[in-house]
Amino acid sequence: MAQTYLTTEELSQLIKYDVRTIREQLKDRVLLEGVHYIRPFGGRKILYMWEAIQRDISKTFTHSSIPMANGGYARG
Repeated sequence: MAQTYLTTEELSQLIKYDVRTIREQLKDRVLLEGVHYIRPFGGRKILYMWEAIQRDISKTFTHSSIPMANGGYARG
């Protein structure tokens, strides 16, 4: 299965979040490196994996819970 890689700007247009929100709030809190995005060739540039984000976006944003670094949720 082919993977679709997106820049932050492209992802912003698809999910209707500001680029700054993706960079400052979603990355590393909701979107996990290796699951939702990669840094190709060990560089600074980030490419988001669209299929993984599509799969998890409704799970993440419909729960009234806090996403944890291990991929789980703290429910309260």
